[in-house]
Amino acid sequence: MPEALSGKRIVVTRPREQAADFCARLEAAGATVIRFPTIRIAPVDDPAPLDRALERLGTYDRVIFTSVNGVRHVWQRLEAAGRAFPPTLPVAAIGPATAAALRRHGLSPDFVPDDYVAEAIVEGLGDVRGQAILLPRADIAREALARLLARRGARVDEVAAYRTLPATPDPEGLAALEAGVDALTFTSSSTVRNFVTLLGDRARRIAATALVACIGPVTAETARTLGLAPGLVAETYTTGGLLDALIAHYAASPRTTAPRPCR
Repeated sequence: MPEALSGKRIVVTRPREQAADFCARLEAAGATVIRFPTIRIAPVDDPAPLDRALERLGTYDRVIFTSVNGVRHVWQRLEAAGRAFPPTLPVAAIGPATAAALRRHGLSPDFVPDDYVAEAIVEGLGDVRGQAILLPRADIAREALARLLARRGARVDEVAAYRTLPATPDPEGLAALEAGVDALTFTSSSTVRNFVTLLGDRARRIAATALVACIGPVTAETARTLGLAPGLVAETYTTGGLLDALIAHYAASPRTTAPRPCR
């Protein structure tokens, strides 16, 4: 359905440098894309804890990468130190994009869960008793995965590999938001939190006249907590799954009127 989203004004809140593919696919489906990044990714202020963990890679039984950003920043620190990732060290990748990032570095993940929530990940890993697991993550990542692994008997080292920071509001994107949009897309809890941080009460007014579309249940719960009512939650927790959900939503309930401007 090449024009399935024709005429729909859809906001993308992903970091600008990571939004190109999602934006291109939305535009290919006919959408008018409004780029309004609410977060930016930056290195940690002090990389020493990550560097120390990477020095000890040979002592771990597994590394779990939860995002492409984690892969990118781990490899930046490895390259800065002139180190290589042990090719026989088992790695798990949360999501196909993370798995693809690892494959670009010559690693084949032995576990890529079908469901990206902590409970399903831990269940899929099986017996982790006595295992030493490295979990490089965002500085503000949820602690649920580490807690559940520890309850199963694993020794988990959580190390911040990168920071998630609020983006500077984009004036052009803000003007487009105020003019009215059909859908707001959120691909992580941090994109929701910083949308509200950047816009304050205006965030809820804009969301009240638009479809709040979330990549998965964790992001949707964050939206609810912050007063944004999710109208769509993707069944497959990827940007591709979110695109498919948007197409299915508008195919089932097409809207012919223009989006209302925010008041």
